[in-house]
Formats: sequence, C-alpha cells, structure tokens
Amino acid sequence: MSSADQDKKVRIDKWLWAARFFKTRAVASQAVVGGHVHLNGERVKPARSIKPGDELRITRGNDEFVVIVVGLHDRRGPASLARTLYDETESSLEARQLASEQRRLMAASRPVDPVRRPGKRDRRLIRKFIRNDDD
Repeated sequence: MSSADQDKKVRIDKWLWAARFFKTRAVASQAVVGGHVHLNGERVKPARSIKPGDELRITRGNDEFVVIVVGLHDRRGPASLARTLYDETESSLEARQLASEQRRLMAASRPVDPVRRPGKRDRRLIRKFIRNDDD
C-alpha cells in the first residue's frame, strides 16, 4: 500500500458502493444512516472518511459481513478490483456460510407451495369439503 493510498480520504458511502456491497451510492448512504454499517464498532454518518485498517461491520439482508479495509477507491470498477479493497474476517465468512446452510435446510423442510391456483373443479371440491356436503 503506497503512501498516496494512506493520504487519500474516501467517504464511507462511496467506498461501500465502490467495493460492491451496495448497488447504488444512495442505497449505501441509506444503509449507513439506518445503522446497518458500523465503523470500528461505532455508528457513523455517510460522509465519514475511512482509512486502510478500519474494521467495518456491514449488515445486508440476512448476511453480516465483518471486513477490514485494505484499499481505498471512490469509483466503482470491476468486481475483481472491488474484492481487493477489503479482507473479510474468517469468523465472518464461517458465520455467513453457516447461516446460508441453515436457511437452505429450512427451505428444504418447508412444504411446497401449490404450483397453480385452484381451477373451477378444484373450487367446487373445496366448497363441498368445507360445507361437508355429500352430494
């Protein structure tokens, strides 16, 4: 990491967008304001500058990422470049994989929703069942 990277300041919302944690900068800014992003354990505002070595805790949907900032960039580039801007901690990666596996198993045990809506004949049978008719 060069000294130019250390001197450069990047807003946290821009960095989150450039690192591809959020699709737009506006969504990244809303996440920061909403308390879904913590910098070194503290809640921050979108204009807060970050530096290499900072720890970010990012909650996005069901997933929580704990990453260490490695590089700074304020422009969105290819995913391969975005991945070089941070290192995810081992515990964060393991926790996300465990949660993903649990969600997959829960989805597999859930009953399958009907493929189609009931047709005319199905509705008649349902009404007959509900009324307990023996027509």
